[in-house]
Formats: sequence, structure tokens, C-alpha cells
Amino acid sequence: MYFTTVAGVAVRERGRLNLDGHATVSTNTYFGRFPASYWQRWTSARSVDLHAVVSGAGLVRVMASDSKGKPRTVATQRVQDAHEQSLTFALALDRFVDGGALWVEFETDTEGLLVENVEWSVAAIRPRRATAVVICTYNRADDCLATLQTLAADRAVAGELAAVYVVDQGTDTVDSRPGFADVHQALGSALRYIRQPNLGGAGGFTRGIYEAVRNETVERVNLLLMDDDIRLEPDTVVRLRAFADRADEPVLVGGQMLNLLHPDRLHVGAESADLSILRAGKPVADALTNADVTEEQQDLRIDGDYNAWWTCLIPSEVVSAIGYPLPVFFQWDDIEFGLRARAAGFPTVTLPGAGVWHADFSWKNWDDWSRYFSYRNSLITSALHSDFDRRRITDHLAKQLIDAVVSMRYGLAALLIRAVEDFLRGPDVLADGGTKTAAEVRKLWASYPETTNHPASAVPGVAAVDMQRTAPAGHPSMLGLVLAKRIAWQLRRRNRGTAAINAADAHWWHVSLFDTAVVTDPSQEGVRLRRFDRDVMLRLARQGGTVLVRLMREGAAARESWRAALPELSDRQTWTRLYEGT
Repeated sequence: MYFTTVAGVAVRERGRLNLDGHATVSTNTYFGRFPASYWQRWTSARSVDLHAVVSGAGLVRVMASDSKGKPRTVATQRVQDAHEQSLTFALALDRFVDGGALWVEFETDTEGLLVENVEWSVAAIRPRRATAVVICTYNRADDCLATLQTLAADRAVAGELAAVYVVDQGTDTVDSRPGFADVHQALGSALRYIRQPNLGGAGGFTRGIYEAVRNETVERVNLLLMDDDIRLEPDTVVRLRAFADRADEPVLVGGQMLNLLHPDRLHVGAESADLSILRAGKPVADALTNADVTEEQQDLRIDGDYNAWWTCLIPSEVVSAIGYPLPVFFQWDDIEFGLRARAAGFPTVTLPGAGVWHADFSWKNWDDWSRYFSYRNSLITSALHSDFDRRRITDHLAKQLIDAVVSMRYGLAALLIRAVEDFLRGPDVLADGGTKTAAEVRKLWASYPETTNHPASAVPGVAAVDMQRTAPAGHPSMLGLVLAKRIAWQLRRRNRGTAAINAADAHWWHVSLFDTAVVTDPSQEGVRLRRFDRDVMLRLARQGGTVLVRLMREGAAARESWRAALPELSDRQTWTRLYEGT
């Protein structure tokens, strides 16, 4: 992902590249390109220098692309009998407004070429900021330690960090691992390890922001947030920091997500949110989505609405101007903050070539207790940052509710109902930062049997002979008519018995055909056992219908209460109370 061998043989190491004779190598790759378009758009830099140290003989060629990906040559230099010869190319950033990148190619004839210390650099125009990394963790001690070890092992990266805050909210703590002492020694006084009760991702990340703003500088600091379970490319820290330091105005700089289980695939180039249907994670128009970055590159410059906090740099001026994240426990806290920042004049730049690996979302089961927070916090975000079209939102939630009830995901339906009820209760629901609510929601969700994962080899009450896969005939063309038919079948108990259904086939119109469905969990770790229960179905349908009618009637008043409470919810004193209360 740093370079590709176009012809011949080349041997790579972390900081050097050795080409045999008759070889060609290109850095027109995910990590090998310089995102020229983004630098021309968001900074006043008018040139970038490419540095390299070469030994041997060959041709060095600097290439550029435009917004359509068409390549052109911008500089060349031939070297002969070189011995650790330093090369520098001064490259203009003047033809990249709509898109395009820079990269370098090396080509040899009969002799070989050794290339070392390739670096892109842009002249500084102001003193570099202090940068504080903030990692929030909860019972992922091994994952968090691995991230810290990766960071600490790159001395050039770690040496420029003012602080590394680790906010540990779990019971299986990072400092209990044998390798923690070595990391602590490597990072020295820069490591600030904080233990606190679990206040979710919002409370964990905000604690790091809270401490860094107070401790690192009285003026400005880069707050570099990252998840505990990512696989970190250390150079991403350098790239995010360099871009933020050189930007003409404060911008949030986000790292892109690469899929952990499929490491050459980019999740999405940049994201947006449609608050009228409570949907986040929408790819921006023309952005790469689930793309193999060994085959595709993002040449067209695109702008995102926000960046998730798997890795995102926030200048402290943004916090000073708009306040802190909301105490919503987790889910949508990063989205709400990004949208609030954009509305205040602080855009987000999702920077190509600055990536980390994160667990694939396609392998995550969204039928989980955390969906309560997704439902509730998306409503809060929509109330704060949109016209809050109650009819569209209610229609969307009604479809979600029907889908859950008809497909026998009763726990999920119960979470949705509770989430809408709590949204209508207003800002007081956030008074304790979510600790009590999280416990109550987990208990509610677990009270429904279909939320439990079972081994595929031992499903309670289901014989092995009934575990044969049943696939749908196809996608219905008249969903409304099919839905009415499925509901009638369920109410009249005309279901077809037991079926085993793959995760990819678990559509409501297929699952609802059966009285019992053994559905593969998307994680592929086990199966869920869904059983039809007429009484539960009717109870949840009645409760859901009632609360959605309330949303239509009371939603406008709830919206105003959330907007009125925003200054207090995002105030430092609110978080001081929560942290001192723990």
C-alpha cells in the first residue's frame, strides 16, 4: 500500500527500497501518494518538496494526476553512480483545485537503485502546535496495548507528541498487562493513564480533551482522538498533524477507515448524514465506498460532513468555540460534534492517505443493545442540527419498528420504543452521562430471548435436521402488499415451521415466513434463535404506535428543549460535575 512493483524485482523495507536492474516501482498507492488537491484547497502552501536519498543508477520521475485520475509527468531526474545522493524536487501546488495527487516513480536500466528516506514536506509558516493523543478504552486491554505499542515503537512519531492520554473505563484494565510497563517507559512522562467509571465513548474521549485543554497549553493544542481497537499506521499521526498545523483556518482532520479483516479495502472516502431519516455514514457523492485501494484511488476532492473518531484531529480552538461533546454515552457523539463544528465554521477534512484499520462494519450485528443509543442520539442530533421533519422521521422509525417486529427481533423493537420515549423526556435523560441508562437498556434488551448468540452446533430446542439453509426466492416487487400478507400470516399462525437462514438472507420478508428462524449472526460467531410470539408482537406494536404518535405531537416541543439545553450540555462544567461525581 506504499508502493507497487510495475516491472522487475524490488525489495522493500520500512524506510528503504532496493530495485534490481530493469525494474520499475511506483508510489501511486494509498499511502504513497501526496494528496495535493487537499493541500491546495485548505492551506496557503504553494509548493511541496519531495526528498529522497538514492544510491546507484536510474530515473526518478514525479507524477501528478487530475480530478479524473489522468496522469502527467511534472519532474524527472536521472542519477548515475550515485552514493547516498540527496535529491529534492520543488513541486508546485497549482493545478489541483478539483482533485489530483502527486507520487514518484523509480526506474532502472542494467544497474540497481537503492532509495531511502522518501519524504514529502511543506514549509512551516507558524510554530508547530502541541499534539495530544486521546485513546478511550473499555475492556479491550490487549487491543489498546497493541495500539500504544505501535505508537511508542515509532520514536520519530512518539517523540513529537506532547501527551498520550489513555482513559480506561473498564474492569479489565490496560495497566494489568505485562507489556504496559514497557510502553510506559518508552513514552515516559508523555503517557497520562486515567482510570474512571464507564461513561461511554463520549465520556472517555471528552475526559482526554478535558485534561489536554487544561494541561498541555493555555493557547492551542491538537487533540488527536483514536479508538482503542484500531491497527495504527504511525505515519497517519504525522500526516494529520502536519495538515492541521498548516491549514489556514482551524479544521478538523479525519483519518480514513480501512477494513481490519480486509486490509486493502477502504470503508468510505468521506461521510455525510441525512438527519431527516436519522441516517449517518452515507458516502459523500463520488466518494469511494468499499473500494480495493490497490486498484482504485480517490482523485476527485470531496468534502465530508464529519469524521468518525476511529481517528480524528480536533484543534482546541474548536472546543473553545463550540463547547465539548455531549454526554450521550456513545453513538453519534462524534457525528453531532462534527456537525456542530461545521455549523460554527469549522469544516472537517477527511484526508486521503491518512488511514487506520478498524473492524469491518459489515461483520457487525446492529441488533445489539447499543442500538438504543443510536436511535436516541440520532434523534437528539436531528433535533439540534436539522429542521426536524417529524413526519419523515416518524415514517422512518415506523418502518424500522415494523421490520423489527415482523422479523421477530423483539428486543430491537423494545430498544427503539425506549429511545423515542427518552428523547421525548428531554435533556434530563443525560444527567448522569448515561451510566444508569446503559445498565437499564442492556437489561431490557437481554430480556428478549432472540438477543442471545448460540453456537451453530448447539441451538436449544432445534434439531440438527431443521438447520438446513433456507434462501429467499428473490426480492419482492410489491413490499407493501407482501408486508400486509406477512402480518396476516403471523396473526393467523400460518407460519411454515423452522428454518435456518444465512445472515445475508435475513430480510424481514423471508424471516417472517417461519415460526422459528435460526439466523446467522453477521459476526459469523454464532446464530440467533428467533421465535414468533403473538402476544409480544401485539404488545410492542401497540407501544410503538403510541410512542410514535407522541413523537408527532410532542416532537416540536422536545426539539426546542434540546436546543435550549445545548449550551449547558456542552459546557465544561457539566463534564466537571460528571467526572467529580464519579
